[in-house]
Amino acid sequence: MAQVQRPTRERTRKVPVAMPEEPRAAAWLRNFRLSGFALSMLLLVVAALVVLAPGLKTFVEQRQQIAALEESVALAQAEVDDLEAEIDRWSDPAYIEAQARDRLYYVYPGDITFLVIGDDDTGLNEGGLPISDEIQTTQVDWVRALLSTVYQAGLTDATPEQLESPQQGG
Repeated sequence: MAQVQRPTRERTRKVPVAMPEEPRAAAWLRNFRLSGFALSMLLLVVAALVVLAPGLKTFVEQRQQIAALEESVALAQAEVDDLEAEIDRWSDPAYIEAQARDRLYYVYPGDITFLVIGDDDTGLNEGGLPISDEIQTTQVDWVRALLSTVYQAGLTDATPEQLESPQQGG
């Protein structure tokens, strides 16, 4: 029989391959062996967590509620202290007198009081001019203006309604 010759192939060469270095955690996990005792301990820990977790959750929620209630009690106590201080102030006759004078405009007989109307700060910058920190002087001779109003009031025959008010620019 005639021998059939096979075509010769090139032989494959063996080339060493460098694998990347394995991380330390992966090497530890690959070498980790779980024994029966370790498995039973792990199951016991998981069972304990399952049993204790609802109770622990309830404990944490109750502690939060207690903290919130203690805070509200502290706020209420502060309010009570403020109200007691207010009661103590109102027990003092001098404070009552000061409040009657300030709020109700009470005066003793013979006292002369002045009530300033329009004492708000809204009209300070009506001209649209910028407010300045520098001192500004007016060009009005106030002594002459005072004397002229006294002479005018003393020498006129006009009624008070006919006289011009200084606020009207006269």
